[in-house]
Amino acid sequence: MPNTPDKRPVDVYFDKYAESHQNETNELIHWICVPTIVFSLLGLVWSIPFPHLGFMGEYNGYFNWASFLIAFAIYYYYKLSPVLSYFMLILIFAFTYMIIVLEQWSKTGGPALWLSCVVLFVLAWIGQFVGHKIEGKKPSFFDDLKFLLIGPIWLLHFILIRVKIRY
Repeated sequence: MPNTPDKRPVDVYFDKYAESHQNETNELIHWICVPTIVFSLLGLVWSIPFPHLGFMGEYNGYFNWASFLIAFAIYYYYKLSPVLSYFMLILIFAFTYMIIVLEQWSKTGGPALWLSCVVLFVLAWIGQFVGHKIEGKKPSFFDDLKFLLIGPIWLLHFILIRVKIRY
């Protein structure tokens, strides 16, 4: 993505992402579906069996394949905007708490974590494609896969602007 002299790379990405997110209905759908996709993807990766690490003791299971996904995403976000990466990490902590709650529910007779996350993931992606059909423009990630990572912080940056936190 080319950088313009007066804009940071993160702002260039946001401008490009915004081009296919002008319709109010599509934007509303994104406010619901993008966090749902992030949450469900995190839960799906969390569900992949991970080797037992005896030295972790009672915390075994909290370090898993999702830990690597989180580390990669936060590093990528940090390179674009440290402030956005910090807030995204807080959001991911909230998501991991909810994943742990779903995992506990699964152990007491609820649906398997992976199953809950698959259902959420599929429904959220259907919502995304419906939103883009309404918008009349293809999703940004069709042009560049980086936009799969940009979507969550694009939404987050609006919250930071609203509360007057410079990202």
